[in-house]
Amino acid sequence: MTTSSPPLPRLPARAAESHKGDYGRALLIGGSRGMSGAVALSGMAALRSGAGLVTLAVPDICLETVAAFEPSYMTTPLPCDEFGRIRSAAKDKIAELAESATCVACGPGIGRSAELKELISWMHKTLKCPIVFDADALYALAQVSTQLAEHQGPRILTPHPGEFERLAGSDESSRDQLEAIAREFAAACKSIVVLKGHHTLITDGLTHFHNTTGNPGMATGGSGDVLTGVITALICQGINPLDAARLGVHLHGLSGDGAAESVGKVSLIASDLINRLPSAFKSLEIDDHS
Repeated sequence: MTTSSPPLPRLPARAAESHKGDYGRALLIGGSRGMSGAVALSGMAALRSGAGLVTLAVPDICLETVAAFEPSYMTTPLPCDEFGRIRSAAKDKIAELAESATCVACGPGIGRSAELKELISWMHKTLKCPIVFDADALYALAQVSTQLAEHQGPRILTPHPGEFERLAGSDESSRDQLEAIAREFAAACKSIVVLKGHHTLITDGLTHFHNTTGNPGMATGGSGDVLTGVITALICQGINPLDAARLGVHLHGLSGDGAAESVGKVSLIASDLINRLPSAFKSLEIDDHS
């Protein structure tokens, strides 16, 4: 098993004659009544992380609210139940949207229901494009955990420790033990696991890395939604999923470090991370030319 830390992955250089289609199409599925901001944060993070086109597929009742956050992404409505959560009837529309997507993200603000469990497990098993799963999408997948090795494309799971314990069926409290289980889980499910926390672990079961950026100020609602958008955008730009997860976690933490310097750890909120993403990406460019 590889434990060394090779240089961080790098984004390919942008050609002078490139256009938005060269940088991928991100499709983010999430939101529900009362949690529209989560998927909006993911969408804004995907834009700031370089995805060429970003579409947010959200419950129709939330469409105008989500669209109002940011004019640079597109929105499309999905059928919802009386509580404002996406219904399983959205399956055909999601399949159609995924056909043209470079990478899909699912989970921010999506909520929990029996229909969502069915829809999310179908997405995990069936869609061929890379998918980043976060938040309540992980709750849904935990209910079908014995089937998680069955899928047709790259899968990136981004749980915090509590979400991972539910996924893996473990109540292990030791971080070292939890990381060992995460490596085994990633290998068994043929997926990439991003086990969030201090020195976040990124593993595909064969190789693993620990992140060194970030700070406790990032322990705030919406921070994980930003990370989902960053990783999705990096995959859209041609980075392989494991490298995208590793670089995305690094940049997310670097943005948090910049935000903490600006506003302090206590006052830091998720939108501060998005505002600092440009500086984080620029620091990579400086490193490339140093």
